[in-house]
Amino acid sequence: MKVLVAPDKFKGSLTAAEVASAVAAGLADVHPAAAVRTLPVADGGEGTLDAAVAAGFRRVEVPARGPTGEWLTASYAVRGDTAIVELAEASGLHRLPGPPEPLTATSAGAGDVIAAARRAGARRIVLGVGGSACTDGGAGMLTALGARLLDDAGREVSFGGAALSRVAALDVTGLSEVDIELASDVNNPLYGPSGAAAVYGPQKGAAPDDVEILDAALRRWASIAGPEFASRPGAGAAGGVGYAAMAVLGARLRPGIELLLDLLGFEEALAGVTLVITGEGSLDRQTLAGKAPAGVARAAAANGIPCVAVSGRCELSAAELASAGIGAAYALTDLEPDPTRCMAEAAPLLRRLTHRIAPPNN
Repeated sequence: MKVLVAPDKFKGSLTAAEVASAVAAGLADVHPAAAVRTLPVADGGEGTLDAAVAAGFRRVEVPARGPTGEWLTASYAVRGDTAIVELAEASGLHRLPGPPEPLTATSAGAGDVIAAARRAGARRIVLGVGGSACTDGGAGMLTALGARLLDDAGREVSFGGAALSRVAALDVTGLSEVDIELASDVNNPLYGPSGAAAVYGPQKGAAPDDVEILDAALRRWASIAGPEFASRPGAGAAGGVGYAAMAVLGARLRPGIELLLDLLGFEEALAGVTLVITGEGSLDRQTLAGKAPAGVARAAAANGIPCVAVSGRCELSAAELASAGIGAAYALTDLEPDPTRCMAEAAPLLRRLTHRIAPPNN
């Protein structure tokens, strides 16, 4: 028995590495002779950096601006000339020092981290775009990389999505060249009913009036920086960071889990494996839309290897799981119906749950 354990995080309770460790411990309980390898994964959102470090990338700490402009310590991960930057490290909701600031929050910190990685010698930047606190169309990121956003009087425009309504020109003469690949599972355009402000703005504290202001400002920004990119799938990722990366930096967009699996060496890790175990906190319809477990299962199936999943809860039918390449799902709620206890005792419950995946030999 050779098992590859490749889960995403259980958001709010366990990191991907902690999930993998609990599953591996459960396998060892019932199959002590089994060969088990853990490879925590991510899909470009929060946890991407931790997954990269667990796979052998080196963590590097750098100063960067938070969503409201205050300086903080953020990190990126590097191996060779490839750096992985998780946008949420500097520009995420969890970095807000107080209440959300939907109109003024900035992505400048993501640009600070990218710039630091480039100065340190990185030539390829993989940018995981998820969990952002801003809806600024990626303007802050561009500013940190040397671009200038100017109003009608030639003055620099302040940070934040609302300020984009005053942009009259984009000066890229001082912009650093950077080779960026976007890791994202978001297909939203920049603006409109399914755009960054309308869909994700409320999650970042935007009231209905704020959403209208931000959407109009993003339209204005697109008219200046490149309207042909505004409708591209992924332009609305991370409050429009996807748009700026594609329109101004020439970034390429790839499904987050597909790109991360390549970087983490997933294909090589499958050699000789007889079972893959993946998972995430909630197996639901978002999973089917390209989240990490679906990507892992798809890659396993392409190699003829069965895949099962663990989760905190499972809202998918057997048919839906099978459509994603997942043969069976095991949820913590199968053992403990109280969601609060599932969160608080996730690791020991997950270890017990794994016994159901690999019952002892008779």
